[in-house]
Amino acid sequence: MVTDVRIDQRAQPRPRVGAAASPGRSRRIRATLAHFGVFGAPGLLVYGCFVLAPVVLSFWYSLTDFNTFHPQTHFVGLDNYRTLFGDDEFLTSLRVTSVLTLIVVVVPNAAGLGIALLLNKKGWFYNAWRGVFFVPMVLSSVVVSIVWTRLLADDGVVNQALGWIGVHPVGWLSDPSLALYSVAGIMSWQMLGFCVVVYLAGLQSVPDELYEAASIDGAGRGARFRHVTWPLLAPALTINTVVMLITAFKAYDHIQVITGGGPGSGTTATVAFLTLQTGFVANHQSYASAMAVVMLLIVATASAVVLRLLQRREVSL
Repeated sequence: MVTDVRIDQRAQPRPRVGAAASPGRSRRIRATLAHFGVFGAPGLLVYGCFVLAPVVLSFWYSLTDFNTFHPQTHFVGLDNYRTLFGDDEFLTSLRVTSVLTLIVVVVPNAAGLGIALLLNKKGWFYNAWRGVFFVPMVLSSVVVSIVWTRLLADDGVVNQALGWIGVHPVGWLSDPSLALYSVAGIMSWQMLGFCVVVYLAGLQSVPDELYEAASIDGAGRGARFRHVTWPLLAPALTINTVVMLITAFKAYDHIQVITGGGPGSGTTATVAFLTLQTGFVANHQSYASAMAVVMLLIVATASAVVLRLLQRREVSL
């Protein structure tokens, strides 16, 4: 009798694990898919159409002889890239972009940190100055470029002011040896407000208890900055460096309005400027696509390296 009961128990089908929860899990999966369809899919679609698709098309065009005015397109492999790295004009634009990037990364960061330290106090006076420094950031690059073009012209206000103190006029924008540094200075001036705001946010997130503890330990102002403030500003430094790096690499409107790539032969022509000139003025779209792909790889590699190096020294509270 006992044996029969055991046989009957083994004969009963065992419930599968999770079988009772299947309806609930199915509802959660459907809810997740519905949320993705409503909130995620539109963004993914826009990103795919306006970011991924142009990148893929640029890479494809760089492997062809595509031209708007030619009826047929032929696959040419890496010919555009081979021509590109033997092109003196492109190599010069790489050098110009490197110099411009170095200045635009260093100057706004250093000046922004100094100004943020000065303005990290309470009161309407300091709030007003924060607004003053941020105003150039919200202005159009074209407007800023036009204003500074007039200020730095050979007969502009700056040279007139120098003349009043007996200094000869300086060719800020007409001298080939100075024009690139003038453009870099204008871009640095416009981006300064962004760096100030980010550093101020970083400074105001540092707990006062850390400064009090450092003071109790006998640390002076310099030691408190070196051992408390500077390590905790590492995330702000990372943000500012990467944003300035990308801004300098894609510099076009400042160059177009202020110098037009000159004076002389490409003394201020960046890679972005040369790419647009080649693609839309000279109508060599496939060659311009090869430039754009190379610039994309350089920006992505530089950003990844900078992020990797700077994030190593970031400190979390």
